[in-house]
Order: sequence, then C-alpha cells, then structure tokens
Amino acid sequence: MKTMKIAVIGGGSSYTPELMEGIINHKDSLPVTEVVLIDIPEGQEKVSINTAFAKRMAEKAGLPISVRYTLDRREGLKDASFVIAQIRVGGLDAREKDERIPLKYDVIGQETTGPGGFFKALRTIPVMLSICRDMEEVCKDAWLINFTNPSGIITEAILKNTKVKCIGLCNVSINMRYDAAERLSVSPDELDCRFIGLNHLSVMNHAYYQGKDRILDAVSVENTESVVKNIQKDAEMDAVAKELGCLLSPYMQYFYTEKEALQHEKMEAIGLTGTRAAQVKEVEKNLFECYKDINLREKPAALAKRGGARYSMAAICLIDSIYNDTNDVQVVDVFNNGIIPQLPDDVVIEVNCRIGRNGAAPLASDVPASVLGLIGQVKAYEEYTIEAAITGDRNKALIALLNNPLIHDVRDAKGILNELLEAHRAYLPAFFQ
Repeated sequence: MKTMKIAVIGGGSSYTPELMEGIINHKDSLPVTEVVLIDIPEGQEKVSINTAFAKRMAEKAGLPISVRYTLDRREGLKDASFVIAQIRVGGLDAREKDERIPLKYDVIGQETTGPGGFFKALRTIPVMLSICRDMEEVCKDAWLINFTNPSGIITEAILKNTKVKCIGLCNVSINMRYDAAERLSVSPDELDCRFIGLNHLSVMNHAYYQGKDRILDAVSVENTESVVKNIQKDAEMDAVAKELGCLLSPYMQYFYTEKEALQHEKMEAIGLTGTRAAQVKEVEKNLFECYKDINLREKPAALAKRGGARYSMAAICLIDSIYNDTNDVQVVDVFNNGIIPQLPDDVVIEVNCRIGRNGAAPLASDVPASVLGLIGQVKAYEEYTIEAAITGDRNKALIALLNNPLIHDVRDAKGILNELLEAHRAYLPAFFQ
C-alpha cells in the first residue's frame, strides 16, 4: 500500500483547513496517510484547534488519515514526502509594526511589497534556512512547497543556500485566471493563461481561449472586485492594465497608485478598522472560535475573508502533479534560467512551468517591455534583501531599501531601517552581534 506523509510547518495558521480541504478533494489521486501539523510553543493552542478540526474534516470525508500536531520540528518532518511552509515569524504583532512604522515616513508598509515585506523577509529567511537544514537530515527526498511570504524572496534564498527541492507558490495567479474568465464570460477551465514576472509582481500577458489570445479583450472589461480579498482595488488599475496590455497582479497597485494606497493605509491605521494586521487579528479570532465548534466538519465560508481563496487548490494541485508526474502546467516560483534574459539565471521568477516528478520546468515566455523596468528594479531589491538577511549587514539592508520602488529618500530608508530593526530586535540577532 502506498503511503504519503505531509508535514505542515506553521500548522497553527488559519489557512490550515484550506489545505485539509485540498487533501480531501484529491483523495483519489494522493494516498495521504498522515498529516503532521508543526508549530512552536506560542502557537500550540491554535495548532491543537486546527488538529481537532482537521480530524473532523477527514472523518466526514471517510478518509483514514492520521492527523496530529507536534512542537518537535525534526520529529514532525521525519520521513515526510512533502513539506508545506506557511509561517509568520513574529506573528501578526510583528506585521502590525511592519505596517505602522513606515507610515510615519509617508511610506507604504505593505507586508510583501513594501518595507513591511522587507522586514518579514529578514525575520523569515534565517528560520526557513534552519528548517531546510533539518529537512536535509530527516527527509532529504521531500519536496518543500513554500507558501511563506514574500514567497519569491524566500524561495530564492532556499534554492541558493540549501539542497532542498523547493518550489514557491502563490494563489494570486489562480485568482487572476478566474478574474480573466469572468471578464470574458467563459469557464476558467477553458482558459489557458500565461504569466511572467516576480511573485506579487507578475502579469498575465496571454489568455488563450479556443486557440485565440483574448488578453486584450480581457483588459478592456472593467471589474471592480479585487482578485484577492485582502486588497481593496483601486479603480484606476483597470485603466492601467488596459494601457499596459496585460492583466496585473493586484499587488502592483502599490506601485502604480502609490499615493492613493498610502492614504488608504493611513486612514485605516487611524480609523476603526486599524491596519490590515489588526483586521486579520479580528478575522482570525472569529475563525478559531468557529474552528472550535465540534459540529463543524468543513471549511467555513468566513475563511475567504482571510485572503487565502483557492490556496488549497494551488498547493495540493502542485503536490498531485509532482507525485503523479502529470506534466501539466502551473504558475510557480522557480529559477529564471534564461526565461527573462535581462535577469540572472539564478534568481527566482514567477512563470508558467511544466510540473512532473522532477519538479518545475519553466516555459518560454515574452516579457512586456512596459513592465520590464519595474521587474528589474524589484529584483535588485530582492537580491540585496536576501544578502542582508543572511549576513546581518546593515549596509546591504539599506541598499535593499533604496532599491525598493516604494522608498524615495535615503533619510526615510535610514529611519525605517533603524526603527524596524529595533522593533524586531528579538527576531534579528544577526544585526545585533
């Protein structure tokens, strides 16, 4: 009998029921026999709630899957076939600092694209490399599916500095395909969409329907709804997409409508809703109260407010394709290897890849000249971020921030750097040796 163990790093995440739903939906193609949710002592309450809920979900589906949790990472990883990473170093309290402190300098904090994403990467990269060192010893043949944000930066750090087989993943491209299908009034399953760029900075440059590229038809239709629920869409973004000739990752509005986004974040920070981190705290509080209900046996609709729509579809479909060697095409984060000729081969990009037992093979794609400059600048920022996280070099950290398109003044960069380093001192020992 075939067996499969899936280990989830960050098992106390509110997204975990999404993963369990995906495992259940793939019961006919994935012989999952064990799911281990791994967390740290501070996350024990949440991971225990998720474990009990996941067991109820498996029981309702009639699946004989062992579901348990552990605070012993190495034990939980041992002999895993696949490892899914969804961690948040410092929790939502750290995220709130990431979002609030930059606002003092009239800079968008934003947890993946702005200085908030920079500090999330600084805190996260050393931890992820430590996890990978454990994997190299106790489950060296396992695949690591990285959902931890900023996904592209984290994935590149892993691929450059470990021997772990890692593929980065994000749910945005799937949601963008559904958005394009809605604009064109066709089924998402009938639409062949092509993506190119970086994580949270990718564009859909082609949308084939019955053999015809209809991307220009898609961008000509306005859609007031955001592709992801955690971002309030700026009305100007459809006009920008039309001018550029491609559909845009929703996170690109922070670059193209920066002033409006900054004002929106400021109003939230001082208003009743609070920063996005504060909003998520409230959403998660309600979700975990919901998860405790012993009668709840399926993912609640309220989870959509968390911003993880179709998360399980992306993660478990990728695992399915690797395990079953399907050679289908999915959008993932992998080494460039010449796909974008203006970038080095050993940097991570987000692109359509053919997926099989050997991992992800990127497919040739054209990069719209209209976004190439922004991609190049952000990639420079990402490379310096990785160097800074590994070395604890403050000069590299400053250079990274100066390459971030959302920072326009060296004094702001220095102020944000110094304040956030101090705010996160407990998680950044390399910077305080």
